[in-house]
Amino acid sequence: MSSIELPWLVSGASFPDPSRALRQPAGLLAAGGDLTIPTLRRAYSRGIFPWFNQGEPILWWSPEPRMVLNCADLHVSHSLKKRLKQIANKQSAADFEVVVTVDTQFERVMYQCANTPRDGQPGTWITKQMQQAYCAWHQIGEAHSIETWIDGELAGGLYGISLGAMFFGESMFTHRTDASKIALVHLVRLLQQGGVKLIDCQMQTHHLATLGAKPITRQEFLAHLDLTIEQPSMPWRPGWIDHRGQLQSLSLLG
Repeated sequence: MSSIELPWLVSGASFPDPSRALRQPAGLLAAGGDLTIPTLRRAYSRGIFPWFNQGEPILWWSPEPRMVLNCADLHVSHSLKKRLKQIANKQSAADFEVVVTVDTQFERVMYQCANTPRDGQPGTWITKQMQQAYCAWHQIGEAHSIETWIDGELAGGLYGISLGAMFFGESMFTHRTDASKIALVHLVRLLQQGGVKLIDCQMQTHHLATLGAKPITRQEFLAHLDLTIEQPSMPWRPGWIDHRGQLQSLSLLG
């Protein structure tokens, strides 16, 4: 990427207009800057996010098109619906063989997302620098994790950012069949309870498409941000998510 001329950001500088992002690589907007919480918050509020490999400068992106998941469009397969019903039935009988929690293991979820091998992707963009930055963001209540526990073990999960009436999905991992999908379904139900309609999925992938995510134009995405980013954020706290998407106290798990 050294041959590409990009705006170079100094700490605290304003971001370029997202419309200036390069077509190739798709959505690359700027380099440099920092990963402080104010910088990250400014970036996400304008539809910009960091994505870079170890040893590279911080790279900022605003892709065209943008992959998003409308919560109402989440696709749940027949087999997953069956499993979710079984989970709900067991939980109603106080059997928590499978349970989905919120914000109980943020650092572990990020670590697992960074260290779970992905097809065709050597290494990880979730560098130590990124992990430190987002863990700090979690500490002030804007970065969140969803964890799927099976037989008492962390089997899958995801993490992302909540700003206004918007959730920005970052990454997910799974060590057991459907564990990350179970986490996503519960997140969608939780967001729907909180009035959040859209999850930013950033880049287009086949896996996201199978779950109901679709590409929209950058202009459409930024217009949605304008309507939602200044709205009150939904309340977040550690707990577990029941089958209705309601957040319950961890004490109920015994």
